Amino acid sequence: MSVGTRAVPTGAATGTYREALREAMRDALRRDDRVFLMGEDVGAYGGAFAVSLGLLEEFGPDRIRDTPLSESAFVGAGIGAALGGMRPIVEIMTVNFSLLALDQLLNNAATLLHMSGGQYNVPLVVRMTTGAGRQLAAQHSHSLEGWYAHIPGLRILAPATIDDARGMLWPALEDPDPVLIFEHGSLYNVSGALSDPPAEVDICHAAIRRPGADLTLVTYGGTLPLTLDAAQLLAAEGCDAEVVDLRVLRPLDTATFLESVRRTHRAVVIDEGWRSGSLAAEVSARLMEEAFDDLDAPVGRVCSAEVPMPYARHMEQAALPSADKVAEAARRVLAGG
Repeated sequence: MSVGTRAVPTGAATGTYREALREAMRDALRRDDRVFLMGEDVGAYGGAFAVSLGLLEEFGPDRIRDTPLSESAFVGAGIGAALGGMRPIVEIMTVNFSLLALDQLLNNAATLLHMSGGQYNVPLVVRMTTGAGRQLAAQHSHSLEGWYAHIPGLRILAPATIDDARGMLWPALEDPDPVLIFEHGSLYNVSGALSDPPAEVDICHAAIRRPGADLTLVTYGGTLPLTLDAAQLLAAEGCDAEVVDLRVLRPLDTATFLESVRRTHRAVVIDEGWRSGSLAAEVSARLMEEAFDDLDAPVGRVCSAEVPMPYARHMEQAALPSADKVAEAARRVLAGG
């Protein structure tokens, strides 16, 4: 197969987060004939969230492969393909379903390089939808990316912007080790400027999305928009909040949020996962361990209620972080705890 890069005009067009993900896959499929996509309904149906719509018609069934309903089987097939020199993109419909492939991800993908004495890399990319807010109830709505961020041998990405959705896939495919990309379901319809040519994105560092001097709000993924909204609420009250988007959940870019908190002296961590044993707990612990003398108040946290995610909309919204909850947590921290 002859593979090349598209010629595109310089400029920017409007697109959605979903379209940015699709363009990232289209670009990867054109650039490298080792790349292929596999997962449930990714072909003729176009993906459960329409991310792969039209790719089957463009690239054919050898490179856009519908799989049986067995996460363990097709993630295992992806691991085998990666070991064999391919560059698979494996789509799991939701993070809850990824638990059916946890053995493959933890005991195989994450460990084979170590257990082979450095002989076998697993250049696998796994994409999946995470998060709540869409009334899909408890088996389709949890935020479990913090669990995967616990596992050595995996790189964990959480694109929260259109540029990150467009730009993270190619460096993930270039990584010789397994990368998991968590796409928050509430972001798929978000629209904005699609850089053309696409912005270069690294998969190592956090990003400051809003500079500020009085307080640091640390977040990622689907909670970034509401955190930015909270910063606006606080600005109306005279508080200049800085917003740090973690972007990369493993390995954490500790230096960026430490540097921010050393300037602002206060922090609130926002995480849609459950509070107990959460990624927010890890960030808070690192702040307490490495920036204790810089803190003027205890670190605050805003997480989801510790219940299976409700179906009823008013209960689901009550269980989730919100801009008002973030702003209230910030006020407590500003008041000294």
